[in-house]
Amino acid sequence: MKKFLLPAVIIASLLISSCSKNDDDSTPAASVHFYLTDGPANYDEVNIDVRSVQVHTDRDNGWQTLALIRPGIYNLNALRNGTDTLLSRATLPAGDLSQIRLILGTDNSVVVNGQSYPLATPSAMQSGLKFNFHQTLAADGAYDIWIDFDAHKSVVKQGNSSYALKPVIRAYSNETDGQVKGFVLPYLASEYVMAISNVDTFYAYPAATDGFFMFKGLAEGNYAVHISAGTASGLNDTTITNVNVSYGHVTDLGTIILAP
Repeated sequence: MKKFLLPAVIIASLLISSCSKNDDDSTPAASVHFYLTDGPANYDEVNIDVRSVQVHTDRDNGWQTLALIRPGIYNLNALRNGTDTLLSRATLPAGDLSQIRLILGTDNSVVVNGQSYPLATPSAMQSGLKFNFHQTLAADGAYDIWIDFDAHKSVVKQGNSSYALKPVIRAYSNETDGQVKGFVLPYLASEYVMAISNVDTFYAYPAATDGFFMFKGLAEGNYAVHISAGTASGLNDTTITNVNVSYGHVTDLGTIILAP
């Protein structure tokens, strides 16, 4: 019996040693969720054909393609005022995430006054629109990253009553997500709201149901928030100055009432 017991003990010891070695050699990783959101445009719909998301980290030898929850067409106008949709869940190696690439198909369109128009899309979109994004991923960390597709700046009306897609995209994380929110009254009185800094301008469109608007992914700093009244409303524009934005805080402007 003893001559069979010794090999069994040795085999078990080797298995335990092997498992321990594999655990020690495992690459530290982080959990990352990628969301799609929108800097909205004043169209009925802006439909974008999302085919793939790729990322580049300092641990990768090239680009890593992420599995999408649902490849296909997304209406960006349904993703305004803080609304988003999950594109991908990924486990990425700990280290620096430096670039993201969004790859689009050709089935892109814009709906204007009930009429759908194809969005002429640069062929380069099929190989991906690359943009820089710097985030250090800690081992065992969990991160949310939003890909913000600015429809207002990306859809360009051409002289022959056609439309082209010239994507303007940025990304931000839960660590760099400055937010401003508020309500505009009367409902439907405002055409749009702008958050204006020294370096950029962001757009929001108040909800038709309650006048709610929200900006996300703003850099820290001082902004002017301009509320544009509709031309048919008989009301005046208004601007709120010295709106301070800081990470980890939602700046609430409350209810803004447009006056004659």
